[in-house]
Amino acid sequence: MFQSAVQVNAAGMTINYGLNRVRFPAAVPVNSRVRATFLLQSFEELSKSRQLTFAVVVEFEGSEKPCCVAEWVLRYYQ
Repeated sequence: MFQSAVQVNAAGMTINYGLNRVRFPAAVPVNSRVRATFLLQSFEELSKSRQLTFAVVVEFEGSEKPCCVAEWVLRYYQ
């Protein structure tokens, strides 16, 4: 889902640095349609990379609550 929502140019290597504050407020029923939103929370220049933190919300059709809420940390190296 991330690749269809966000485009990052000029990155030689991407590292999934991990997740912060992960919550699962609702279970997803079988065969549900899901969607995710990604909001850039922070951008940090490091010595050899750039660190981006995204707020991620995953929802499924027909629910008032999201099924997953998290902060996702990625590092991009050139």
